[in-house]
Amino acid sequence: MREAVAAPLDVRLMNATASALFMALAVMGLVAILWWVLRHPLFSLSAISVQGDLVHNNAVTLRVNVAPRLAGNFFTLDLGAVRNAFEAVPWVRSAVVRRDFPNRLNVQLQEHQPVAYWGAEGDSRMLNSFGEVFEANVGDVEADDLPRLSGPEGQSAQLLATYRMLLPLLEPIEAAPVKLELTDRGSWRAQLDTGTAIELGRGTPVEIAERTRRFVYTVTQATSKYGRAPDAIETADLRHVNGYALRLRGVTTVTGEAPKPRTPGKSTH
Repeated sequence: MREAVAAPLDVRLMNATASALFMALAVMGLVAILWWVLRHPLFSLSAISVQGDLVHNNAVTLRVNVAPRLAGNFFTLDLGAVRNAFEAVPWVRSAVVRRDFPNRLNVQLQEHQPVAYWGAEGDSRMLNSFGEVFEANVGDVEADDLPRLSGPEGQSAQLLATYRMLLPLLEPIEAAPVKLELTDRGSWRAQLDTGTAIELGRGTPVEIAERTRRFVYTVTQATSKYGRAPDAIETADLRHVNGYALRLRGVTTVTGEAPKPRTPGKSTH
């Protein structure tokens, strides 16, 4: 058999040069096509579809406010930036953004559902149904009976969980908390819609629930001894180990005459 004869060096160089030129032309062609695609009006963003259960916003207003902040076309648009732009709108909790070929965006929004005010009296922050703190115009809140919860930052979810735990426990005495506070020292305080202020003390949710149950199941009997109903309770202190202390409106614990002062030189036994 004859051995293959190697091509001359100049031929090999010509072949390599031709291959390189061909690859360069192919890359340039791809770049030109990509540039044309990116610049073609067909792919310019033409519509944003906004969906979701919107109460405090509407799709038209959202599109008008967000569209000027978007840069790029269907391919170059930063979806993360679009999401951030929508989530920066008051009342919007989350936004899911998807491309819809060739020139549309689909946006699915979820609004905050306010369930409580958060912070000290006068603070305009609110809690949503997930226990997350958010800021919005409180004048847009339709419900006028939201409770106020307050506590250390980062504890909002725990405050909401405890509030929800107390609601059914207080139903037997026809009361509900309108304020719930967790102090920096870990002590719980509540104010009921009857005007009663309750010291719930420290402890786990199980311990707080147990004290509340004991109070609810026995307080009617305790107040009836003084001819009062549970809604006459001014304060209740549940921090005692074997019971609780009450202060009733219109009832004093001081009875009888005040003791007379002793006469000098005399003693009593």
